[in-house]
Amino acid sequence: MEAGDAVVWRNRALTLFDRVVVPVAVCDAYGRVVLANPAMAAECGTTPGRLRGRDVLELFRPQRATQVERIVEALRLRRRSRYRVSVCWRAPDGGERYGELTADPVSDSVEETPALLVMLRVEDERPAAPPVPAPAPVTPVEGRVLALLASGATTARAARELGLTTDGVNYHLRRLSARWGAANRTELVARAYAAGVLSPGVWPPEAP
Repeated sequence: MEAGDAVVWRNRALTLFDRVVVPVAVCDAYGRVVLANPAMAAECGTTPGRLRGRDVLELFRPQRATQVERIVEALRLRRRSRYRVSVCWRAPDGGERYGELTADPVSDSVEETPALLVMLRVEDERPAAPPVPAPAPVTPVEGRVLALLASGATTARAARELGLTTDGVNYHLRRLSARWGAANRTELVARAYAAGVLSPGVWPPEAP
């Protein structure tokens, strides 16, 4: 292909790139924008020329760092898989928007460090957070153990007041910790108040 033909085809490709309605950008291996179409620039409230040289991960904030780490590793190993990153960004109207960046490593040769063809899929609204399961109900004995724990009682004192052995008290605490995913006794008490197992504003603590 002669030089003149190459220029013609390049201009045609750029024209098509600008007319794509999906937000698209080409970034170097470090995530800096080399080329962006008007749709991508519009999501950032600017022009394509002003996006050049900007870090795409500053424009669109990743929601999970592990997704970005996979892309970095892929570029290092010159892999050609497609990668997705959940992102949020500030819309031109000042609101928060959410979507997904799709990154495709591309290059002209195996030896060349690949660039990234980045496309943005915009979501209509923020993804709904998964529902938080309600804590399982506690038994009367468990409620009393939690109330004594909240009052600062030691395992030995709780055992005396409940007529249990210390091993019995620890058994109930282990079951509660496993059921609620609590790391320690302080978290157990906090979860008990949050779940309504202990009555707020009442001293000494008591289960309703």
